[in-house]
Amino acid sequence: MKWRLRRLVDALVAGLFLVLPAARAHATSVGLAGHGGQTISVEQLDGRIRVELDGELFTEYIYADTPRPILYPVIGPHGLPMTRNYPMKPGVAGEAEDHPHHRSLWFTHGDINGVSFWHEGPDAGKIVHADLVEARGGKGQGVIRARNRWIDSEGRVRCTESRTITFRSGPGGRAIDIKITVHASEGDLTFGDTKEGSMAIRTHPNLRLSNDPERGVTTADGQAINSEGISGKAVWGKRAAWVDYWGPIEGKTVGVAIFDHPSNPRHPTWWHAREYGLIAANPFGVHDFENKPESEGAMTIKAGDSVTFLYRFFFHEGDSKQARIAERYGEFSSTGMPED
Repeated sequence: MKWRLRRLVDALVAGLFLVLPAARAHATSVGLAGHGGQTISVEQLDGRIRVELDGELFTEYIYADTPRPILYPVIGPHGLPMTRNYPMKPGVAGEAEDHPHHRSLWFTHGDINGVSFWHEGPDAGKIVHADLVEARGGKGQGVIRARNRWIDSEGRVRCTESRTITFRSGPGGRAIDIKITVHASEGDLTFGDTKEGSMAIRTHPNLRLSNDPERGVTTADGQAINSEGISGKAVWGKRAAWVDYWGPIEGKTVGVAIFDHPSNPRHPTWWHAREYGLIAANPFGVHDFENKPESEGAMTIKAGDSVTFLYRFFFHEGDSKQARIAERYGEFSSTGMPED
Protein backbone atom coordinates (compact mmCIF):
# COMPACT_ATOMS: atom_id res chain seq x y z
CA MET A 1 0.00 0.00 0.00
CA LYS A 2 1.06 3.58 -0.59
CA TRP A 3 1.35 4.45 3.08
CA ARG A 4 3.66 1.46 3.66
CA LEU A 5 5.97 2.74 0.94
CA ARG A 6 5.87 6.15 2.62
CA ARG A 7 6.91 4.60 5.94
CA LEU A 8 9.84 2.83 4.23
CA VAL A 9 10.99 6.12 2.69
CA ASP A 10 10.70 7.88 6.07
CA ALA A 11 12.76 5.13 7.68
CA LEU A 12 15.47 5.39 4.99
CA VAL A 13 15.62 9.16 5.43
CA ALA A 14 15.88 8.77 9.19
CA GLY A 15 18.63 6.19 8.70
CA LEU A 16 20.65 8.62 6.62
CA PHE A 17 20.54 11.08 9.52
CA LEU A 18 22.09 8.41 11.75
CA VAL A 19 24.78 7.18 9.31
CA LEU A 20 26.12 10.17 7.40
CA PRO A 21 28.03 12.75 9.48
CA ALA A 22 27.02 15.66 7.26
CA ALA A 23 23.40 14.59 7.29
CA ARG A 24 23.53 14.13 11.07
CA ALA A 25 24.82 17.66 11.53
CA HIS A 26 22.14 18.97 9.21
CA ALA A 27 19.44 17.11 11.14
CA THR A 28 20.63 18.70 14.37
CA SER A 29 20.68 22.18 12.88
CA VAL A 30 17.15 22.02 11.50
CA GLY A 31 15.73 19.78 14.20
CA LEU A 32 14.17 20.46 17.55
CA ALA A 33 16.24 18.20 19.73
CA GLY A 34 16.55 20.66 22.60
CA HIS A 35 20.12 21.76 21.78
CA GLY A 36 20.57 25.49 21.47
CA GLY A 37 17.51 27.47 20.51
CA GLN A 38 15.64 29.84 22.75
CA THR A 39 15.40 29.73 26.52
CA ILE A 40 12.08 28.17 27.47
CA SER A 41 10.64 29.17 30.83
CA VAL A 42 7.82 27.22 32.48
CA GLU A 43 6.01 29.07 35.28
CA GLN A 44 3.23 27.67 37.43
CA LEU A 45 0.37 30.10 38.00
CA ASP A 46 -3.15 29.74 39.39
CA GLY A 47 -4.77 26.86 37.47
CA ARG A 48 -2.42 27.19 34.52
CA ILE A 49 1.23 27.00 33.51
CA ARG A 50 2.75 29.72 31.36
CA VAL A 51 5.39 28.75 28.79
CA GLU A 52 7.60 31.47 27.32
CA LEU A 53 10.33 31.55 24.67
CA ASP A 54 12.99 34.13 25.53
CA GLY A 55 10.45 35.98 27.65
CA GLU A 56 7.66 35.96 25.06
CA LEU A 57 4.48 33.90 25.44
CA PHE A 58 4.44 30.56 23.59
CA THR A 59 1.40 28.97 25.24
CA GLU A 60 -0.36 28.24 28.50
CA TYR A 61 -1.37 24.83 29.79
CA ILE A 62 -4.79 25.50 31.33
CA TYR A 63 -6.10 22.80 33.66
CA ALA A 64 -8.57 24.57 35.98
CA ASP A 65 -12.15 25.68 35.16
CA THR A 66 -12.10 23.82 31.84
CA PRO A 67 -13.82 20.59 30.69
CA ARG A 68 -10.37 19.20 29.87
CA PRO A 69 -6.79 20.48 29.99
CA ILE A 70 -5.94 22.59 26.95
CA LEU A 71 -3.11 24.63 25.49
CA TYR A 72 -4.26 28.19 24.78
CA PRO A 73 -3.25 30.47 23.22
CA VAL A 74 -0.60 28.94 20.99
CA ILE A 75 1.78 31.47 19.46
CA GLY A 76 3.70 30.47 16.34
CA PRO A 77 6.43 32.01 14.17
CA HIS A 78 6.53 35.81 13.97
CA GLY A 79 4.51 35.94 17.19
CA LEU A 80 1.33 35.00 15.35
CA PRO A 81 -1.61 33.17 16.98
CA MET A 82 -2.06 29.67 15.60
CA THR A 83 -5.37 28.66 17.19
CA ARG A 84 -8.90 30.01 17.38
CA ASN A 85 -9.82 32.09 20.46
CA TYR A 86 -13.42 30.90 20.83
CA PRO A 87 -14.82 29.78 23.26
CA MET A 88 -12.12 30.91 25.70
CA LYS A 89 -12.38 34.44 24.32
CA PRO A 90 -15.68 34.98 22.48
CA GLY A 91 -16.51 37.89 20.23
CA VAL A 92 -13.26 37.98 18.24
CA ALA A 93 -13.92 39.41 14.78
CA GLY A 94 -13.51 36.95 11.92
CA GLU A 95 -13.96 33.81 14.02
CA ALA A 96 -16.81 31.34 13.72
CA GLU A 97 -18.39 30.62 17.08
CA ASP A 98 -19.27 27.01 16.37
CA HIS A 99 -18.25 23.76 18.07
CA PRO A 100 -17.57 25.23 21.53
CA HIS A 101 -15.84 21.99 22.51
CA HIS A 102 -13.04 22.80 20.03
CA ARG A 103 -10.81 24.43 22.63
CA SER A 104 -7.56 25.45 20.93
CA LEU A 105 -5.37 22.35 21.38
CA TRP A 106 -6.45 19.28 23.35
CA PHE A 107 -6.66 15.49 23.71
CA THR A 108 -9.85 13.55 24.42
CA HIS A 109 -12.25 11.06 22.80
CA GLY A 110 -15.94 10.90 22.01
CA ASP A 111 -16.66 7.40 23.35
CA ILE A 112 -14.96 6.04 26.45
CA ASN A 113 -17.04 3.10 27.70
CA GLY A 114 -20.05 4.84 26.18
CA VAL A 115 -19.31 8.29 27.62
CA SER A 116 -18.39 11.25 25.40
CA PHE A 117 -15.42 13.23 26.65
CA TRP A 118 -15.24 15.09 23.30
CA HIS A 119 -18.47 17.04 23.68
CA GLU A 120 -19.58 19.34 26.49
CA GLY A 121 -22.86 19.33 28.35
CA PRO A 122 -24.74 17.69 31.21
CA ASP A 123 -24.14 14.14 29.96
CA ALA A 124 -20.54 14.57 28.88
CA GLY A 125 -17.48 13.52 30.82
CA LYS A 126 -14.63 15.74 31.96
CA ILE A 127 -10.88 15.29 32.19
CA VAL A 128 -9.94 16.62 35.62
CA HIS A 129 -6.46 17.63 36.72
CA ALA A 130 -5.21 15.42 39.57
CA ASP A 131 -1.54 16.17 40.07
CA LEU A 132 1.25 18.29 38.63
CA VAL A 133 4.33 16.08 38.61
CA GLU A 134 6.86 18.41 37.03
CA ALA A 135 7.15 21.82 35.39
CA ARG A 136 10.61 22.92 34.28
CA GLY A 137 12.25 25.01 31.60
CA GLY A 138 15.65 25.10 29.97
CA LYS A 139 17.65 25.97 26.88
CA GLY A 140 15.66 24.90 23.84
CA GLN A 141 13.28 22.70 25.83
CA GLY A 142 10.68 22.79 28.60
CA VAL A 143 8.57 20.03 30.15
CA ILE A 144 5.22 19.67 31.91
CA ARG A 145 4.20 16.34 33.42
CA ALA A 146 0.73 15.87 34.90
CA ARG A 147 -1.81 13.24 35.93
CA ASN A 148 -5.53 13.46 35.19
CA ARG A 149 -8.76 11.60 35.90
CA TRP A 150 -11.48 10.99 33.30
CA ILE A 151 -14.77 11.45 35.20
CA ASP A 152 -18.29 10.89 33.85
CA SER A 153 -21.32 13.10 34.49
CA GLU A 154 -22.23 11.09 37.59
CA GLY A 155 -18.82 11.61 39.17
CA ARG A 156 -17.41 8.15 38.47
CA VAL A 157 -13.78 7.84 37.42
CA ARG A 158 -13.72 5.91 34.13
CA CYS A 159 -9.93 5.88 33.69
CA THR A 160 -6.78 7.78 34.62
CA GLU A 161 -4.19 9.37 32.42
CA SER A 162 -0.65 10.68 32.60
CA ARG A 163 0.82 13.12 30.11
CA THR A 164 4.16 14.62 29.30
CA ILE A 165 4.21 17.81 27.24
CA THR A 166 7.57 18.86 25.85
CA PHE A 167 8.11 22.30 24.35
CA ARG A 168 10.94 22.71 21.86
CA SER A 169 12.45 25.53 19.86
CA GLY A 170 15.14 25.69 17.24
CA PRO A 171 16.16 27.32 13.97
CA GLY A 172 13.41 25.44 12.11
CA GLY A 173 10.47 26.53 14.24
CA ARG A 174 8.83 25.54 17.47
CA ALA A 175 7.12 22.35 18.51
CA ILE A 176 4.96 20.77 21.18
CA ASP A 177 5.33 17.04 21.78
CA ILE A 178 2.45 15.43 23.66
CA LYS A 179 2.75 11.96 25.16
CA ILE A 180 -0.51 10.61 26.60
CA THR A 181 -0.78 7.33 28.53
CA VAL A 182 -4.34 6.25 29.32
CA HIS A 183 -4.60 3.70 32.13
CA ALA A 184 -7.45 1.20 32.42
CA SER A 185 -7.38 1.79 36.16
CA GLU A 186 -11.09 1.20 36.79
CA GLY A 187 -11.64 -1.97 34.74
CA ASP A 188 -11.70 -2.75 31.03
CA LEU A 189 -11.61 0.42 28.95
CA THR A 190 -12.99 0.72 25.42
CA PHE A 191 -12.26 3.53 22.99
CA GLY A 192 -15.42 3.50 20.89
CA ASP A 193 -15.56 3.77 17.12
CA THR A 194 -16.37 7.43 16.42
CA LYS A 195 -14.86 10.24 14.37
CA GLU A 196 -15.12 12.53 17.42
CA GLY A 197 -11.53 12.41 18.63
CA SER A 198 -8.75 12.53 19.62
CA MET A 199 -5.47 14.59 19.48
CA ALA A 200 -6.77 17.85 18.10
CA ILE A 201 -6.26 21.50 17.26
CA ARG A 202 -8.68 24.16 16.01
CA THR A 203 -6.63 26.51 13.90
CA HIS A 204 -6.61 30.26 13.42
CA PRO A 205 -9.42 31.05 10.95
CA ASN A 206 -6.96 32.11 8.24
CA LEU A 207 -5.68 28.52 8.07
CA ARG A 208 -9.15 27.21 7.27
CA LEU A 209 -9.62 25.79 3.79
CA SER A 210 -12.89 27.65 3.25
CA ASN A 211 -14.70 30.75 4.41
CA ASP A 212 -18.03 30.90 6.22
CA PRO A 213 -19.48 34.40 5.69
CA GLU A 214 -22.63 33.54 7.63
CA ARG A 215 -20.47 33.02 10.73
CA GLY A 216 -18.23 35.99 9.96
CA VAL A 217 -15.26 34.12 8.47
CA THR A 218 -14.04 35.89 5.32
CA THR A 219 -10.21 35.69 5.58
CA ALA A 220 -9.64 31.93 5.21
CA ASP A 221 -6.92 31.13 2.69
CA GLY A 222 -5.46 27.89 4.02
CA GLN A 223 -4.13 24.83 2.28
CA ALA A 224 -3.64 21.27 3.52
CA ILE A 225 -1.68 18.21 2.52
CA ASN A 226 -0.89 14.86 4.11
CA SER A 227 2.07 12.49 3.94
CA GLU A 228 0.46 10.60 1.05
CA GLY A 229 0.23 13.71 -1.14
CA ILE A 230 -3.54 14.06 -0.72
CA SER A 231 -4.48 17.74 -0.48
CA GLY A 232 -7.32 20.03 0.48
CA LYS A 233 -10.45 18.80 2.19
CA ALA A 234 -9.82 15.29 0.81
CA VAL A 235 -7.40 14.71 3.73
CA TRP A 236 -10.45 13.99 5.91
CA GLY A 237 -10.79 10.34 6.88
CA LYS A 238 -7.55 9.28 5.20
CA ARG A 239 -4.68 7.40 6.83
CA ALA A 240 -1.41 9.33 6.92
CA ALA A 241 1.68 9.79 9.05
CA TRP A 242 1.16 13.55 9.16
CA VAL A 243 -1.11 16.38 8.07
CA ASP A 244 -0.03 19.98 7.49
CA TYR A 245 -2.20 23.12 7.24
CA TRP A 246 -0.75 26.51 6.30
CA GLY A 247 -1.79 29.94 5.09
CA PRO A 248 -1.21 33.69 5.43
CA ILE A 249 -1.71 35.44 8.78
CA GLU A 250 -0.94 39.17 8.95
CA GLY A 251 1.09 38.95 5.75
CA LYS A 252 3.22 35.98 6.83
CA THR A 253 2.79 32.39 5.65
CA VAL A 254 2.77 30.05 8.64
CA GLY A 255 1.46 26.59 9.35
CA VAL A 256 1.00 23.72 11.75
CA ALA A 257 1.79 20.07 11.06
CA ILE A 258 0.76 17.19 13.32
CA PHE A 259 2.99 14.11 13.36
CA ASP A 260 1.74 10.64 14.33
CA HIS A 261 4.58 8.65 15.91
CA PRO A 262 5.21 5.18 14.37
CA SER A 263 4.84 3.56 17.81
CA ASN A 264 1.25 4.76 18.14
CA PRO A 265 -1.58 2.23 17.92
CA ARG A 266 -2.75 1.71 14.32
CA HIS A 267 -0.12 3.97 12.80
CA PRO A 268 -0.53 5.64 10.36
CA THR A 269 -3.62 7.09 11.93
CA TRP A 270 -6.84 8.34 10.36
CA TRP A 271 -7.49 12.09 10.36
CA HIS A 272 -10.63 13.93 11.40
CA ALA A 273 -9.35 16.98 9.51
CA ARG A 274 -12.00 19.43 8.38
CA GLU A 275 -11.99 22.35 5.97
CA TYR A 276 -13.09 24.66 8.80
CA GLY A 277 -9.79 24.26 10.68
CA LEU A 278 -10.24 21.22 12.90
CA ILE A 279 -7.30 18.80 12.62
CA ALA A 280 -7.49 15.68 14.77
CA ALA A 281 -5.52 12.43 14.73
CA ASN A 282 -8.03 9.65 15.44
CA PRO A 283 -7.11 5.94 15.30
CA PHE A 284 -10.61 4.84 16.34
CA GLY A 285 -13.08 6.29 13.80
CA VAL A 286 -12.97 3.55 11.17
CA HIS A 287 -16.77 3.28 10.94
CA ASP A 288 -17.05 6.95 9.94
CA PHE A 289 -13.86 7.27 7.92
CA GLU A 290 -14.09 4.09 5.85
CA ASN A 291 -17.79 3.26 6.08
CA LYS A 292 -16.95 0.03 7.87
CA PRO A 293 -19.35 -1.81 10.22
CA GLU A 294 -20.03 -0.08 13.52
CA SER A 295 -17.45 -0.82 16.22
CA GLU A 296 -14.86 -1.86 13.60
CA GLY A 297 -12.49 0.75 15.00
CA ALA A 298 -13.14 0.20 18.71
CA MET A 299 -10.17 -0.76 20.89
CA THR A 300 -10.35 -2.29 24.37
CA ILE A 301 -7.63 -1.95 26.99
CA LYS A 302 -7.81 -4.68 29.61
CA ALA A 303 -8.09 -3.74 33.28
CA GLY A 304 -4.70 -2.78 34.67
CA ASP A 305 -3.15 -2.18 31.25
CA SER A 306 -2.51 1.10 29.46
CA VAL A 307 -2.08 2.57 25.99
CA THR A 308 0.30 5.35 24.99
CA PHE A 309 0.15 7.92 22.20
CA LEU A 310 2.83 10.38 21.06
CA TYR A 311 2.25 13.33 18.74
CA ARG A 312 4.21 16.40 17.67
CA PHE A 313 2.68 19.74 16.71
CA PHE A 314 5.22 21.58 14.57
CA PHE A 315 4.57 25.30 14.04
CA HIS A 316 6.49 26.49 11.03
CA GLU A 317 7.13 29.28 8.56
CA GLY A 318 6.25 28.91 4.90
CA ASP A 319 4.29 26.21 3.14
CA SER A 320 4.73 22.46 3.50
CA LYS A 321 7.64 22.25 1.05
CA GLN A 322 9.43 25.31 2.38
CA ALA A 323 9.16 23.93 5.91
CA ARG A 324 10.39 20.50 4.72
CA ILE A 325 7.62 18.75 6.61
CA ALA A 326 8.42 15.29 5.20
CA GLU A 327 12.02 15.67 6.39
CA ARG A 328 10.87 16.93 9.78
CA TYR A 329 8.64 13.92 10.12
CA GLY A 330 11.51 11.56 9.26
CA GLU A 331 13.50 13.16 12.06
CA PHE A 332 10.62 12.79 14.53
CA SER A 333 9.79 9.22 13.52
CA SER A 334 13.38 8.07 14.04
CA THR A 335 13.19 8.89 17.75
CA GLY A 336 11.94 6.33 20.24
CA MET A 337 9.12 6.77 22.70
CA PRO A 338 10.46 9.04 25.48
CA GLU A 339 10.43 7.76 29.03
CA ASP A 340 8.31 9.43 31.69
